[in-house]
Amino acid sequence: MIRIRGQIAVQAILLVSMAIWGLNVTIVKQLTGSLDPPTIAMLRMLVATATLTAIWLARRPALARLDRRQWLGLAACAFLMVYMNQILFTEGMVRTSATNGALIMALGPLVSAILAALAFRERLGPLRLFGVLLGFGGVAIIILGHSDSQLAVMGVGDLLVVAGILSFSCGGALIQGIARRLDPLSISVIIYAMGALMLIGHTGLWGPGYGGALPGSAWLWFLILFSGSVSTAIVNLIWNNAIARIGVARAAVFLYWVPVFGAAFAALLLGEHMGWNHLLGLVAVMVGTYLGTQSRNPV
Repeated sequence: MIRIRGQIAVQAILLVSMAIWGLNVTIVKQLTGSLDPPTIAMLRMLVATATLTAIWLARRPALARLDRRQWLGLAACAFLMVYMNQILFTEGMVRTSATNGALIMALGPLVSAILAALAFRERLGPLRLFGVLLGFGGVAIIILGHSDSQLAVMGVGDLLVVAGILSFSCGGALIQGIARRLDPLSISVIIYAMGALMLIGHTGLWGPGYGGALPGSAWLWFLILFSGSVSTAIVNLIWNNAIARIGVARAAVFLYWVPVFGAAFAALLLGEHMGWNHLLGLVAVMVGTYLGTQSRNPV
């Protein structure tokens, strides 16, 4: 009975966490109306790094010695999962809607499953291949549902969000080898710190006028603090803990709620609406993700 109650509590926390991830898409979209994408990415990741560092200092996990190759691996993860992912995601959200961004992000588990299968030379059966095609077909439906006047701009934004997902998933595939030597919290602190430094360098490289203006209102600072600390740092730790408690297969099911919450918050807070292409694309992405992430095909 205690174990069942514990699992219910984990599932309830996961559902709330998925709602926060869905809300985060709307938050980033709102921030793009006042700030340049590199500034948003840099500030959010600095807040995430500070939050993770505070948690690390409170827990003080044992640190293993890492060789040069492992440090280079962490730097590559930081480049792909933090720097490139955040630049592509925020640049994409400038050009597309929060609804589109939330629905396209549902591709995350599917892309990760494909990369893992390729990395471990796992055979993709007909059912999984069909799921891959269906998932990406759903994204195509979402993108092509724009009017001709919107397609040139919003279509590019959608593709940038897809590229951000690909970048994050590639970095996630690299982490598996490093995770054998280092605990997840320490890995998170290191890659977010490195990624934040890369974003600072990016912002400084472009000079004043591009990514140079800081938020001018308390509301924008609140959104950045919430997005960086809660949505990025804390919810990611909750997600990793949930995987350890109930397993990745059960936890992954909750990812289906992210686009649902994301579209709902976009409609509620930004006044966006879902068209036929959003609904059809959402169904295709979610069914495709379910089929494409199955570890084996039914006999």
